[in-house]
Amino acid sequence: MCNTNQPSENWKSRGNNWPDMANPIQWARQRWQHVIPFSGIHDTSEASSLFCPFLTFGRNRNMSRLTSKHRIVVPCSERFKEEYEKQTKGYKHNKIRTTKYTLLSFIPRNLYEQFHRAANLYFLFLAFLNWVPVVEAFQKEITMIPLVVVLIIIAIKDGLEDFRKHRLDKIINHILTQVYCRKEKKYVECYWKDVKVGNFIKLQCDEIIPADMVLLHSSDPDGICHIETSSLDGESNLKQRQVAKGYVMDCELDPEKFSSKIQCEAPNSDLGRFKGFLAHPDKDKTGLSKQNLLLRGCIVRNTEAVVGIVVYAGHDTKTMLNNRGPRYKRSQLEKQLNTDILWSVLLLLIMCLIGALGYGIWLQGYPEPPLFILPEPNGERLTPALAGFYMFWTMIIILQVLIPISLYVSIEIVKLGQIYLIQNDKDFYCEKSDSLIECKALNICEDLGQVQYIFSDKTGTLTENKMVFRRCSIAGVEYSHEDNAKRLETYQESDLYSEVIFDGVCSSKSATCKSKSHSPKSIRSTHSNKSLNRLPASGLNPQESGDVAGSAPLSRSVAFSSPMEKDVVPDPGLLGKFCSITPHCLYVSNKAEKTALETSYIIDFFLALAICNTVVVSLPNQPRQKVRMPSLIKTPIKSLEDIKQMFQRFSVRKLSSSSGLSGKDSPSETPNGFMNKVPLFSRMKLASPAEGDHSLEVSLDSTSDMALEGLEKSDLACPSNATDKPITCELYYEAESPDEAALVHAARAYKCTLQSRNPDQVTVEFGLLGPLTFQLLHILPFDSVRKRMSVVVRHPMSNEVVVYTKGADSVIMDLLSLASNDDKPEVLQMEIRTLTQKHLDKYAIGGLRTLCIAKKVMTDAEYTEWLYGHSLAETSIDNREELLYESALKLETDLMLLGATGIEDRLQEGVSETIESLRKAGIKIWMLTGDKEETAVNIAYSCQLLEHSYKIFTVTRQEMATCEVLIDHIIEEIKSHLFLNTTFTKEENSLNSSFEKENVDFALIIDGKSLDFALHETLKKKFLYLTQHCRAVICCRATPLQKSQVVSLVRTSMKVMTLAIGDGANDVSMIQVADVGVGISGQEGMQAVMSSDFAVSRFQHLRKLLLVHGHWCYTRLANMILYFFYKNVMFVNLLFWYQFFCGFSGTSMVDVWMLILFNLIFTSVPPIIYGVLDKDVSADTLLALPELYRSGQTSEAYKQSTFWVTILDAFYQSLACFFIPYFTYFDSGMDIYSFGNYIMVSTLFVVLLHLLIESKSMTWIHWTVMVLSILAYFFFTLAVDAVCVNCMPPANPYWIMQRHMTDPMFYLVCVMSVVIALLPRFAFRIFQGAWFPTPQQRAKQLDVMSPGERSSAIKNWFSPKTDNSLFHAVPADGNKPTKEDEESPCMLSA
Repeated sequence: MCNTNQPSENWKSRGNNWPDMANPIQWARQRWQHVIPFSGIHDTSEASSLFCPFLTFGRNRNMSRLTSKHRIVVPCSERFKEEYEKQTKGYKHNKIRTTKYTLLSFIPRNLYEQFHRAANLYFLFLAFLNWVPVVEAFQKEITMIPLVVVLIIIAIKDGLEDFRKHRLDKIINHILTQVYCRKEKKYVECYWKDVKVGNFIKLQCDEIIPADMVLLHSSDPDGICHIETSSLDGESNLKQRQVAKGYVMDCELDPEKFSSKIQCEAPNSDLGRFKGFLAHPDKDKTGLSKQNLLLRGCIVRNTEAVVGIVVYAGHDTKTMLNNRGPRYKRSQLEKQLNTDILWSVLLLLIMCLIGALGYGIWLQGYPEPPLFILPEPNGERLTPALAGFYMFWTMIIILQVLIPISLYVSIEIVKLGQIYLIQNDKDFYCEKSDSLIECKALNICEDLGQVQYIFSDKTGTLTENKMVFRRCSIAGVEYSHEDNAKRLETYQESDLYSEVIFDGVCSSKSATCKSKSHSPKSIRSTHSNKSLNRLPASGLNPQESGDVAGSAPLSRSVAFSSPMEKDVVPDPGLLGKFCSITPHCLYVSNKAEKTALETSYIIDFFLALAICNTVVVSLPNQPRQKVRMPSLIKTPIKSLEDIKQMFQRFSVRKLSSSSGLSGKDSPSETPNGFMNKVPLFSRMKLASPAEGDHSLEVSLDSTSDMALEGLEKSDLACPSNATDKPITCELYYEAESPDEAALVHAARAYKCTLQSRNPDQVTVEFGLLGPLTFQLLHILPFDSVRKRMSVVVRHPMSNEVVVYTKGADSVIMDLLSLASNDDKPEVLQMEIRTLTQKHLDKYAIGGLRTLCIAKKVMTDAEYTEWLYGHSLAETSIDNREELLYESALKLETDLMLLGATGIEDRLQEGVSETIESLRKAGIKIWMLTGDKEETAVNIAYSCQLLEHSYKIFTVTRQEMATCEVLIDHIIEEIKSHLFLNTTFTKEENSLNSSFEKENVDFALIIDGKSLDFALHETLKKKFLYLTQHCRAVICCRATPLQKSQVVSLVRTSMKVMTLAIGDGANDVSMIQVADVGVGISGQEGMQAVMSSDFAVSRFQHLRKLLLVHGHWCYTRLANMILYFFYKNVMFVNLLFWYQFFCGFSGTSMVDVWMLILFNLIFTSVPPIIYGVLDKDVSADTLLALPELYRSGQTSEAYKQSTFWVTILDAFYQSLACFFIPYFTYFDSGMDIYSFGNYIMVSTLFVVLLHLLIESKSMTWIHWTVMVLSILAYFFFTLAVDAVCVNCMPPANPYWIMQRHMTDPMFYLVCVMSVVIALLPRFAFRIFQGAWFPTPQQRAKQLDVMSPGERSSAIKNWFSPKTDNSLFHAVPADGNKPTKEDEESPCMLSA
């Protein structure tokens, strides 16, 4: 009798202080949501969502160098003591450090990083230059103030961020877990940071996994461990992990008796792959896969205790290797800004060169050196040339403000403000998912206003991804399910989420743990560290944890289980056939008549729907927990019950089940220990019929007759009774994919109910036949390469090994067995295949998603031979994927087609309107989907991406040569159409009506195979030319790699702004490649959301995100950048003009404090407010007139010409502000600082009023900031002039402002300067608005109209003459359309 080690009392008494630390962790999570890749995860458990992201926090700089392809893990036990110390010496420990700095490296490293910015280097250079005596312009210390202030502010920010990271790292590293100690021969509590590779770890329910470890023991009798992976992939559905083969036992694993070693692949970042094997002392090998691996950061759920051995620790874990820190993208506007900064540098050099030449020429004009030029210490005087050289550097110091040091900081502040407004827009709120938009990329919000191409997934992006069973075809007979279609037509969306499902609580009696609450304690205390590793179960609110056993259960919605998806109405014809099924039908031979064969087809079809999946079965009061069936299932048919009991006597375990395997994490094998277990039942099934137990066959034959007799006497003989019989216990199905859930619900509608599942068995309640328990021999999970899934079971009645397969019709049809002329069943299969293909085409045309269902019967010898080869593939590390694919292909051949299904995926609300608006905005939309052509085309018509007036070109070729010929032919046809359009422009206007009839829009549909050819180097230019002339492009059967390749090709070759939007893991690659990536938090987890720059809940939110916020962000930021250039150039020019009157001596007419603070403080806040809050057009108008978005695509707000016009205006305004006071007081004897005060006050008002002229909307915030800026300037000046009695001799600013404020001439000069300086710009804006207004200025007038006038004005927005030009494509270079483009209707944008 084995001794199971019980948890220590210390462990049992751990306090659950999670609610106590939830608030600081939540605060930290919100503070760092833009730094942590996993922070956007919305877990069903609030506590785990707050804490789990920090398990992998920050950037990983300690990524291990892989010195070899394999790793050998030696157990930490007395048996391997010496070998363990030697082997694990070079492996990473489990301590993590996500901080950038240490106490010693903070200052040098932070300065090193800050001076990577060119602007900081530039100002550092100027600060050092001012310390050179010969070029000194200001006081040495004062000139360093701006740079030092910026460096200190950034250093403090970085230091606080890193310190908080350090605190979180400390919390994580000091979490306690149970580690086996070989000295004490028991599990002891140990900090996470002390865990090493080879350690045995014991975890309990709701504990976080401290390192990547191979599962060796589970308290579950089937060797199952449930984990929650929401911290990794965002999916709240539980995943199953399986104990390694041969280690499923009732007693706990004894580490000292573990004599095997693990050889596995080197650490890598692939979360979906793990290759390795257990090497036993007898040289045998047991394969390991990802199904045996528990990843760091996941949470153990619904399993009382597990034991594993660590294979990767610390920064070698897959989670940490995937943590690459925050994503950084550079916006298009930022790139243009850097170019203009270089122009500003060039302008600065020119001005300094003029100053240096002027100074040299001025000195050259003196026959004798002037007295005010002091000689060198050695008594010599500088030559004019050398003095001019020194003056060049002095002028650079004086005019340094031309390069705006505050611009970069201001841009970051403005972007934060814009992101805040986007995230708090209530129009983005989705009530169903209770979520708002999430902005993860802070530095590309302005790119939202310049998008030219959108690449969209179909399923889950344009559609709901709520799969509803609509039609099916069985044995060549179609069942239309018309009643079910009528139900869906009248279904109200408000009913979709009306069902409330209550979440149960873990019970210790059901092999689960109970959440406990304890008194609050500090998170820094030892007790808190003990409790950190245990999180509340999903659905429990940590703030309300108390006596959970006595509390009411919380509600939780089961995935893919809305009434629309569940309540399938059976087809009457199929239901009648199903209800006529008797036990005799299970024993029909292959030579039976066609009617009996059809019945057997129906049986296998529904069994495949119920069995061939990875659906989780749960009870309503205990979701996500094991569904235990009684050992003896009652049924009215005594003979069938006897048969089942006979089978159960041979079985290893009683009938039981647990949550099914997840589709994405299913193993490549069912860990039932088929080769390792050797009970009588397993040996009997492996034996060939010739060598088997003949008594069993006799029993089957005899009992089948008894079953028929029993059926006649049973209550189930009446089909109506069988149909109407209620289910005693309602079951909930949770699936990884909505397709699986739809098929299981469809089977359940026909009383083929999936009752339970465990790694060894799956039980189905099949109508009149009662419960049928299938031994689960193997699972081949679905993957994107094979595009199919298979399960291998042993049929409980026929004792045959049966393979059920479902997958894409394009794949399954090629795997069917070939017919021979003299074999009637095979000929029937050919007829079924032909009819089914017609039905599939019909379903696809109707926009349904199609799947084929097939079956294969194997002999025990065939299965044993295949299993041996598959086991070899499983135990290989190199080329495992290829070997497993070949092995699966051997199993999934010579299939027998059972039928096909058609599943409807409804279009999302508002998709058609969104696409129409985006097209009017000049955005081309491509659909990239993995679905078949017919389905994609139907959805495209439904969402108005395609219209019936389009001429559609379809490219589906199997060879590159034929594909190239077809593309050339299409291009020639398009060119001929372009030629006709060009010729038309030279004809009489009387031909206009006849030409309009010939105007045709093109659309392209291309499949995955042809897309491979089109992306080839020799064809991609032709492919791009073709797509540029198509209004819509649909790429069907596209792989994730092809999606990313298409996006990359268009973005790099056409130099356009691209946006990719998707909802699933297969969209991640294209989301990351695009300039802007948008993820939809839909039904397929959170992979796309976590990889995106912006996350929305509905496709229709894209409309406002781009047309409103994108437009605002771009125009605001572009205008603010131009204003900063204007402001700095104008201020610098004032100093430059003064040099002409001071002999280019580098003297300034204002004090040094004013030079530094004018741009840094007094005039810096108003443009920031302008960049955050300005609205050129209201949101309603932007949505009503999507054409206004085009200004961002062509960079109307920030062009090179606009930049130079702004610079010229700055030059003019500086001339006005300088020379009006100059000529007013010419030859008046005014001192230098008095003259400078006139100029500075005029400049202050000119700069602020210039911003007022450019502002499109004013709020109380704008006025407040402007008034405060003016008051701050006057208060500062008055204070300095009052206390500065002898600050800067020989001149002195003492009491200057006070005297000027009492002089009426001061006000007159300032007003004249301001009016003359701003008059040209103000007059231009008035003239532009009256005579040639921009579309934005015209649209601005709509906001002040009454609703009726506004509606009428919008309808008549464009005259008929220019109406057609609304849809002209924007050229890839971002310039305005040419005349030829405007005359070519085929260039209409998508």
